[in-house]
Amino acid sequence: MTDGGLHPGANVSVSIPSPCQTMGIVEPKIFHSPDPLKLSCGKILPEFDLIYETYGRLNRRRDNAVLVCHALSGNHHAAGFHHPNDGKPGWWAHFIGSGKPLDTNRFFIVCPNHLGGCHGSTGPMSVDPQTERLYGTDFPIVTTRDWVNSELRLAEELGIKRWAAVAGGSLGGMLAMQWAIDQPEMTAHAIVIAAASRLSAQNIAFNEVARQAIISDPDFCGGRYAENNLLPRRGLMLARMLGHITYLSDQAMRERFGRELRSGHLNFGFDVEFQVESYLRHQGSSFVDRFDANTYLLMTKTLDYFDPAGEYGHDLAQAFAHVKAAFLLISFSSDWRFAPERSEEIMMALLRANKSVSYARIESELGHDDFLMPIQEYVAVFSAYMNKIADACEAGA
Repeated sequence: MTDGGLHPGANVSVSIPSPCQTMGIVEPKIFHSPDPLKLSCGKILPEFDLIYETYGRLNRRRDNAVLVCHALSGNHHAAGFHHPNDGKPGWWAHFIGSGKPLDTNRFFIVCPNHLGGCHGSTGPMSVDPQTERLYGTDFPIVTTRDWVNSELRLAEELGIKRWAAVAGGSLGGMLAMQWAIDQPEMTAHAIVIAAASRLSAQNIAFNEVARQAIISDPDFCGGRYAENNLLPRRGLMLARMLGHITYLSDQAMRERFGRELRSGHLNFGFDVEFQVESYLRHQGSSFVDRFDANTYLLMTKTLDYFDPAGEYGHDLAQAFAHVKAAFLLISFSSDWRFAPERSEEIMMALLRANKSVSYARIESELGHDDFLMPIQEYVAVFSAYMNKIADACEAGA
């Protein structure tokens, strides 16, 4: 079924809270699993850590928990500040907090850094207990299913037997789908934003070019750059620049930069001349200082491998056959990397499987990164859906 009350253009009045209305200072926590975890690739992690943050409070029935899943270059820091001098709050600060779609007065929100990450969870920058060396490229490739299995242990540690919702954008939305498929009894709602059921050949191609930029950097050292006190800065910078182009729409880049010259005149050289060149170089340079190259390789492979229908004769409806979650799908008109048609494919597969699904196509301008932005209609749809979930939790339904 579809929920006609959440279509684009619905007459919903909403005020958009400022990101300054944030969670204040938040403290990350570490969950350590001492037990082995068998991965989809066949390898076994003898133990692992997940770093995570929580916002709000778990109610007495423990049925108001929401799992927030970050995208490729995201992490566990979704809201609030780590210290008073932080320049900006967490990556989904527009959506997490009092009166926001993920209302911390009503929900207990959990956001972990996925296994393989580089912000505190076990990943390529961690020490392999069997060799006492950094994993580097020896860290096994992980899938969204591996993330579900690792984060399932975190849920057990927190005493959560069922997620009121699992929500995420882009790669995070894919993980929400995987939760609904792999853990139907534990996933009440799946919020899938700006995502797809699998990558197109074009998207895989973008990821491969990004990986080759990193691997071909002379300082990559076969993935052992950290042991050699090196950093494949140029390669990772190029990978981020390429990725950032795909996150923005042509309209957004045209309106923001046009063909504006940085110095006001042509210099007839190969240094930065256009403002868009300066912007991309800044994005690439700043990314190098906060993300690990091996993790970038790993996360893009996780994206490439996501294809839940592949196990069901490439029939996505069959992949959803045992799902019990209701779905909210949200796409953005200007997103060409995960176009609205990809969300509509998911919607049609859910309908063929006779599942509950609501879908909103949001008119937007920025592109793929719109899932991070407080667009009024987006906030209204997201809030309306989450308020229904919160009402059900508070009624004990």
